[in-house]
Amino acid sequence: MHDHEPGKLQIHAVEEVESLSAACIVRCVGGVVRPGQRFTVESAGATSAEGLHMAVEWIDRYGRRVEFVDPPHTARVHLSGGGVSLVRSGLTIFSVESAET
Repeated sequence: MHDHEPGKLQIHAVEEVESLSAACIVRCVGGVVRPGQRFTVESAGATSAEGLHMAVEWIDRYGRRVEFVDPPHTARVHLSGGGVSLVRSGLTIFSVESAET
């Protein structure tokens, strides 16, 4: 798997939008994405304001919760955080280092 690469998700569709959360249909285009990972709307390796980050709460593939998604697979993910307001179809989001790592 691609654990050494930053996780990258391309947003295909945004569903069930709330103020700080959204369910999205995504394609994994880099790395391995897992629940708990934090993402930003900026390019890989760049940092953004804390308020623009979002976290993957869960990943669903074919009606079943899974522990990860990797390229080139698609999934439905639930994102939460301040950055959700910027998520739209066609956007690619990038994982960021967590302060705990």
